[in-house]
Amino acid sequence: MHGTNPHADGAGRASRLALRLLGWLGWRLDLPPLPARKLVLVFYPHTSNWDFPLGLLARFGSGWPVSWVGKHTLFAGPWRRLMVRWGGIPVDRTSAGDFVGQMVALFQSREVLVLAMSPEGTRRHVDTLKSGFYRIARAADVPVALGYLDYATRTLGIADVISLSGEVEQDLARIRAAYAGKRGRHPEQAGEIRFRKR
Repeated sequence: MHGTNPHADGAGRASRLALRLLGWLGWRLDLPPLPARKLVLVFYPHTSNWDFPLGLLARFGSGWPVSWVGKHTLFAGPWRRLMVRWGGIPVDRTSAGDFVGQMVALFQSREVLVLAMSPEGTRRHVDTLKSGFYRIARAADVPVALGYLDYATRTLGIADVISLSGEVEQDLARIRAAYAGKRGRHPEQAGEIRFRKR
């Protein structure tokens, strides 16, 4: 999965601008062509406020049609159109309903969906990851792309694309191996790659 942006030749103005900004900031993309029309895209480690704007630049620069879920309050008023254009999907987490079920239904209703998720759920250190990405990918029967922001090499890329086996510890071991050596801006804040025991 080496090289830079595989979509550069056909990229539009937004893509070229995003790539210039990433280059100006000292970052590069290391992405394969989109491996599937539907997948869960995990971003790890998430340790800085810079991760989101860098991720947006990567989204525009790569040509990957990445969507992400945000609180419905972020989409209020004049910001709604912009947030949706940037790939945002508003979700009211206070209303009744199963979030995993909502996301599975979304996968079923779309021909293309690359759903980005941060399993840490926060920039602070956590002892365990949220398992939502895993449960969504299993229920929707889609692969998981292991996206990363490596501040050591200033690279945004995909460490691996895996199909989950359902053997949780085996899958987590593969995820740990893929992310070995990837450093967030604040490495000490990276969450531990394991799920809470039930």
